Amino acid sequence: MWFLFAIVSVLAWGTADLFYKKGSDPKDKYSYLKIVIMVGAVMGIHAMYVLLTSGVVYEPRNMITYLPVSALYILSMAVGYAGLRFLELSISSPVQNSSGAISGLLTFIFLGQSMTGIQFFAVGLITVGVILLSVFEQRFSEAERKENKEMVDRKYKYGAIALLFPLGYALIDSLGTFADAWVFDRGMDEMQANISYELTWLIVAVLAWVYLVWIKKETFALRDQKDRGLAAIFETLGQFFYVFAISANAVIVAPLISSYSMVSVILSRIFLKEKLTAKQYAVIAMIMVGIFILGFE
Repeated sequence: MWFLFAIVSVLAWGTADLFYKKGSDPKDKYSYLKIVIMVGAVMGIHAMYVLLTSGVVYEPRNMITYLPVSALYILSMAVGYAGLRFLELSISSPVQNSSGAISGLLTFIFLGQSMTGIQFFAVGLITVGVILLSVFEQRFSEAERKENKEMVDRKYKYGAIALLFPLGYALIDSLGTFADAWVFDRGMDEMQANISYELTWLIVAVLAWVYLVWIKKETFALRDQKDRGLAAIFETLGQFFYVFAISANAVIVAPLISSYSMVSVILSRIFLKEKLTAKQYAVIAMIMVGIFILGFE
């Protein structure tokens, strides 16, 4: 069953990325907060459902224990949502999934763990790929500016600078992975961790709603949140099945899960009609190869 659970997570998170992008309005600087609110609401509803129907005895203190992990993961996702306003999903998702390479480097530098030659090669592929994407994005931005006489589509306005968002996601997410390992090494149960994570998301959603509606006086109508709501549902679905898959067969599940960026790229090409250059697709493929190598190593 673990393989089925892993495939569900891959498809769910890849699909969530599609709806995240659809829910990211370049003209709405608060669109990322609206995504945060919807994700937190759905996560919270799911946590409540599990508590009421599964018979799990939840220990509230685990919410505090798991808070550093939850905070890092939630912050990384919020940064990723913000970046989707300015980048094609086909570029953002693979760059974000380079967090595995960053985690590998951090363990090598700070924890003294060894890396094989093939792992160094994989990290090099990802690093070079991210740099090349930055260069190509800058060139694309300049070409658009010249062609349109400075009237550049907002989503390309920031060029290579926009890559800081998915790179920020990757760095913060990799720190979350460190914190996750630390917590699980001390014996926390996967279900306790997942419920703690979802309840923390709910609190963040409430705070974001208060900030958006009461402080910034922005409107937030549920009828306008269809894409963001679907993204939240698929995110929660993937998270739920991920817990069971990773606990059953972590060695194989890890590379499988990292491949959800491929689903994101395919869906963005089909449904969002994103058009990238041959060079950009080649670099994205290079980053994915690096991710796969790290996973299977």
